Amino acid sequence: MDRLAGQISASHGRLHPAVEPFARHRIEVGDGHSLYVEECGNPQGRPVLVLHGGPGGGCSPFMRRFFDAQHYRVVLFDQRGCGRSHPTASVQANTTQHLIADIATIRTTLGIDRWLLFGGSWGATLALAYAETHPDHVTGLVLRGVFLGTQSELDWFYGGGAARFFPDLWARFQEPIPLVERDDMIGAYHKRLFDSDPGRQARFAQPWLVWENALAGLQSQTGSQAPAEYARAFARLENHYFSHGCFLDEGQLMRDRHRIEHLPAIIVQGRYDMVCPPLTAHRLAQGWPGCDLRLVPASGHALSEPRITAELVAVMDGVRDDDRNRKTP
Repeated sequence: MDRLAGQISASHGRLHPAVEPFARHRIEVGDGHSLYVEECGNPQGRPVLVLHGGPGGGCSPFMRRFFDAQHYRVVLFDQRGCGRSHPTASVQANTTQHLIADIATIRTTLGIDRWLLFGGSWGATLALAYAETHPDHVTGLVLRGVFLGTQSELDWFYGGGAARFFPDLWARFQEPIPLVERDDMIGAYHKRLFDSDPGRQARFAQPWLVWENALAGLQSQTGSQAPAEYARAFARLENHYFSHGCFLDEGQLMRDRHRIEHLPAIIVQGRYDMVCPPLTAHRLAQGWPGCDLRLVPASGHALSEPRITAELVAVMDGVRDDDRNRKTP
């Protein structure tokens, strides 16, 4: 979940200045996949890994601007099948376990021992899955719009829960699907997004994205569409993961939370997030001693919402200041 639509203008004044990468990498991870990886900021700074949403969303220059470039060594990458990684829209050898292994490969390739994880929506899911697998290589987590990949969360968004608040948009999402198939919208779209005809894939990718994008923010545009190739990659990858329960055991991330409870975490959660409702973030934070849940008023899901942006920048500036204070005698 979490399509970043390049909505920078509303949040422009709250971000750090734009920066260019000091290094770009092409990392071969096997199975025919080649990952795009970039590094920004201070090569000697505190390492932080940015995990984008979707699955299939890809990174953007906007994501570099949550970090003080003098303090952080920021690593961003496009996950398998999306963004500048190749091949585009491929679901072959593309599972959560593959992505966890990719992150481990990136870390060792770049010579990083431990890093802070920064991820929202599906990026939060992947951050938790990686941290629970490799806790010794994580210094902490900053999560936004928490999604744990459970069936109840998928039922909320694709089974009619969110439709109670957006019946008109839900009807538009259902419209391309025959009435007899509407009891399983993920499955119905799966048939069409993985049809042998690329044109048919593209036609059904747009309504998949429009439904999610319309609910992402309090002021989202309800009819906005994305470039065709981006839409196809995003919709296919997201549907692939959701069709397989995100390649996680049901409740796995909560079950294994004990592996990371010694780590600090901050959760930034929109109070009115209709894509990933706050209940999930609240459950994740409960009983985690070092977890700080920050419910942001008058905000939804999108990374680019002004209050969400401002809070995340404040969080990362606070981590920076704590680092500096620890170094001061």
